[in-house]
Amino acid sequence: MKTKTRRYLTATMADGYVKTIGPTTDAFTHYWRVVAVLENGKTEIFWGHSRSLAEAKKKRIALQDAARMRGWTRHDFEIVALTETPA
Repeated sequence: MKTKTRRYLTATMADGYVKTIGPTTDAFTHYWRVVAVLENGKTEIFWGHSRSLAEAKKKRIALQDAARMRGWTRHDFEIVALTETPA
């Protein structure tokens, strides 16, 4: 039986924000983030990680409904690949 290696997963977003997950043995490959602006100018941020690029892209489908329900004036959705480093 092969044991899973614990490692850190790091996402670096286009704006320079860095998110590190772990140590973990989960098979996450991508990190996604939604930055939404409310009508009052405040910002909401939602994020998560997924096991494939296709899984991460599916998050985009629900954004129009979320924008309407939460009163967002605009939102940005980003996906980046995670990089691994040993724990």
